[in-house]
Amino acid sequence: MIEARADIVASVWKLLVREGDPVGAGDQIAVLESMKMEIPVVAPVGGHVTRVCVDEGQIVQEGDAIVEIDSSAGA
Repeated sequence: MIEARADIVASVWKLLVREGDPVGAGDQIAVLESMKMEIPVVAPVGGHVTRVCVDEGQIVQEGDAIVEIDSSAGA
């Protein structure tokens, strides 16, 4: 499993994927908000989302997992 992680301390403003969704490398999967700035989170690899690790509105720390992606089957 590959994890897409938060780059900064922020609030999870919007989740754009759910468990089971296919994603391609570089697809936007979530939007974080910090100091009124929107920070996109993108999939590091293509595959299928196996777990969403956060909820909208949750505060995440730098390095926290946002989603897990199974890249073995591709997108």
